[in-house]
Amino acid sequence: MPEVVHFAPGSSAATITTVGATVTARFLAAAIATALAVPGLAPAATRNNTLIATDGPGFTITMSKKTVKAGTYVITIHDRSAIHDFHLTGPGVNKTTSVPAIGTTKWKVKLKKGTYHFVCDPHRAIMHGILKVT
Repeated sequence: MPEVVHFAPGSSAATITTVGATVTARFLAAAIATALAVPGLAPAATRNNTLIATDGPGFTITMSKKTVKAGTYVITIHDRSAIHDFHLTGPGVNKTTSVPAIGTTKWKVKLKKGTYHFVCDPHRAIMHGILKVT
């Protein structure tokens, strides 16, 4: 079915007409913005504080962000090597995965203002990082 797109002069609004049905892009944008503003309608990723951490392969250890705001987070740890662990310490937190384990672990943690350190215990001299919480 043919579509005709009309742009109003001096406006960012577009009107799309398809076989007599007209939908205004401005209306759609407003509807989407409203849905995202209502907590029950927003996608889970916009409501939850999530972090992704990895150890391995090789001698690497990472955290998806370097700085976050204080609050409750779900940290998903991808442990990709049997010779590494992921150990997170900081104000009120001391959590670790096991060295021989390979797999995915999820932790729910309350991060308070301060500095958190993550390391691989057997290789802490070369596998370490910092997460700042403001």
